[in-house]
Amino acid sequence: MARMSETYTDSHLRDILTRTRRVAVVGVSMNPVRPSYYVARYLSLKRFDVVPVNPGHAGRMLFGREVVASLSDIAGGVDMVDIFRRSEHVPPIVDEALAAFPDLRTIWMQIGVDHPEAAARARARGVDVIMDRCPKIEYQRLFGELRMGGFNTGVISSRL
Repeated sequence: MARMSETYTDSHLRDILTRTRRVAVVGVSMNPVRPSYYVARYLSLKRFDVVPVNPGHAGRMLFGREVVASLSDIAGGVDMVDIFRRSEHVPPIVDEALAAFPDLRTIWMQIGVDHPEAAARARARGVDVIMDRCPKIEYQRLFGELRMGGFNTGVISSRL
C-alpha cells in the first residue's frame, strides 16, 4: 500500500494527546524489546489509562492491567485506539472500534501503518485519524521530553 503523505499540525497532535485519557493499544506485545510494548509502557507511565489488546495474551497482566482479546471486550469507552498491526489488518480494527465505542475520538496508526479507506470511514463518523506516527514520539517532541543527539540529529533516547 502506498504511504500517505498527510501532514498534521503540532497543535492538532497536541490537542489529541492532551484530551486523550484512555487508550486501547491493539497488537501490544509482552516482549519488552518490541515497540508496541515500550510505547504502551511509556503511555502508562504518563497520565494515560492503557488498555492492552492482544488475543494471544488475553487474561495476562501487563502494566497492571489485564490484556483483553479484542476491542469489544473493553468495559467502558476509550478515547483513542492505537494500532500496532500491519496496514492490511486495519479495516476490521477500525470497524470494531467504531462499533464498540460510540464516543471514540481518535484512531492512531503507528509508524509504517496506514489505510486511507479505513481512515475515511472513521473520519466520516467524526473521529480524528492519525497515520504513520507514534504517540510516544509525538508526546516527547511536543511536551519537551525529546532528547536530541549531539548535532541535533533527531535521535530519540528512550530511557525506559
